[in-house]
Amino acid sequence: MLNRFTLDNGLRVVHRYDSRTAMVAVDVMYDVGARDERRSLTGMAHLFEHLMFGGSANEPDFNGAIERAGGVNNAWTSPDFTNFYEVLPAQNIEAALRVESDRMLALSFNPQVLEVQRSVVIEEFKETVLNRPYGRAMHEIRSMLYHPSHPYSWPVIGLEPENIARVTDADVREWFYSHYAPDNAVLSVVGNVGPERLRELVEKWFADIPRRNIAARKMPAEVFQRSESSTGMWREITDRVPAPLILLAWPMAAYGQPGYTEADIITDLLSAGRASRLRRNLIARYPELLTDAEASIIGSEHEGMLLMDCRVTAGNTRENIVRARECLLNEAFALTVAGNITTHEMERAINRFEARHAAAEMSAVGMAQRLAAAEMHGEDPDIELKRRRRVTIDDIAACARDIFLRSDMATLIIKPE
Repeated sequence: MLNRFTLDNGLRVVHRYDSRTAMVAVDVMYDVGARDERRSLTGMAHLFEHLMFGGSANEPDFNGAIERAGGVNNAWTSPDFTNFYEVLPAQNIEAALRVESDRMLALSFNPQVLEVQRSVVIEEFKETVLNRPYGRAMHEIRSMLYHPSHPYSWPVIGLEPENIARVTDADVREWFYSHYAPDNAVLSVVGNVGPERLRELVEKWFADIPRRNIAARKMPAEVFQRSESSTGMWREITDRVPAPLILLAWPMAAYGQPGYTEADIITDLLSAGRASRLRRNLIARYPELLTDAEASIIGSEHEGMLLMDCRVTAGNTRENIVRARECLLNEAFALTVAGNITTHEMERAINRFEARHAAAEMSAVGMAQRLAAAEMHGEDPDIELKRRRRVTIDDIAACARDIFLRSDMATLIIKPE
């Protein structure tokens, strides 16, 4: 049973009591991400994830405080949200609530912390983008598919290291006081702490944090690029990679909108598990041509992307690249006809999701994050499972037609130098 309440300062709290465990997970999700950045200062949301561990008004050592309480902690940033979480013995929950409330109240704004974390994030950019094979793939495909004015046209890590290098103390303060506030957050708690005790502790540590003037989110009207070509947008680049990579991207629906769940099922049919279509029809059948064929979605609060990709094993020739791309497209187009989708495939896809859903139920952190996201959306935590159970084969085929038969798809080819 869920326990929900909202403090006078706007902090939304959702809680699930579980007496079967000695642990508790504490999750704080802020409604801020890369979509709130401006193009001249990209990567700010991700940098701020790092800065939130650099000390706050009354707690100079966040990690140390959690470790002394017997816990672990981490965080992540997406285009839409920034999330922080701890897992620790339930008897020490107050340690997590104390430090989370303190960094929601105010960071230390130590210039040395900013200098250190700028360097850390710049090195991360070099490691994951500049020096990793295919590391620029997401930069390229996002810039192809999305309009340049849209914040989804760059990845969470930012456009370039120079954006992070120019972040000032004034930028940090503006970002914090514009986004990090109780009325822009959800606190989620799962574990062995009762509802009355939790409310007492939450009010003790969070009730005095003031509301703030949250920056208005201004999303551009233009979302995707337009293409006049029947083959969509096409870009070829060279890089230090071992084999050609083919990456295809199509626009898809925003989270919670018609077509979102269907798009996710489509990618499950294509590449989830050994019996998936890409494994059976491509990797197993044409090992001399391609490998590592995958399909996935990047689901977002606004319009997202459906991706398909593979690496060409046959050699870096135009003929092989075109043939491998056609193989990917043929598998996508096959799903546009309902008669090509079997009941067994659909059942397998739904069963795989239900298995993942059930596994998340056994993880306090996974459950806490699911509850936080559901509270952020104002919906049932199990709504996605219910949506999938309602989807039919005809729905999948219709969604596949809407996605795969449009002209504004993007093709990115990364070839060896």
